[in-house]
Amino acid sequence: MNDIKIFFDEPNLFELRNVRPLNGIVGLYFIFLDTISIKYPFKESKLIYIGMSEKITNSIGVRLSGHFDGKSKNIGIQSYKSVDKVWFTYLNIDMLKLIWAFRVEDLESYFILDFVKHYGVYPICNNKSGFEVKKLDMTINLNIHWDYFN
Repeated sequence: MNDIKIFFDEPNLFELRNVRPLNGIVGLYFIFLDTISIKYPFKESKLIYIGMSEKITNSIGVRLSGHFDGKSKNIGIQSYKSVDKVWFTYLNIDMLKLIWAFRVEDLESYFILDFVKHYGVYPICNNKSGFEVKKLDMTINLNIHWDYFN
């Protein structure tokens, strides 16, 4: 099995002017705090949400805009945004096509379950449970650089 290291790009301040250029981009996005660290069971992290866009019409830009203005109804993100500076980064699925042959939904599940393995629970603003990676014929292991969010 091939080990692939996943690193994150420079952070972007969670403002509409930084979100709009991501309209049309499909992939995963990560929302995290500036100064507040969440005390997860295994260790602390500033990461509060892992999200995805599965199609161009519901792109990363559209999804992040919904979180920014509250249309997504994720009260946790809105609450944290009111008490701390919030940042985001993202992974464009097109950049991962050489290593990830499955759906973006499966990639999101992989990342969330890997976060659970390292931190003991889902990111605090991910209100879902029951994520699973379908039985995929995986020939890779993604080593995600979670320390980026510490």
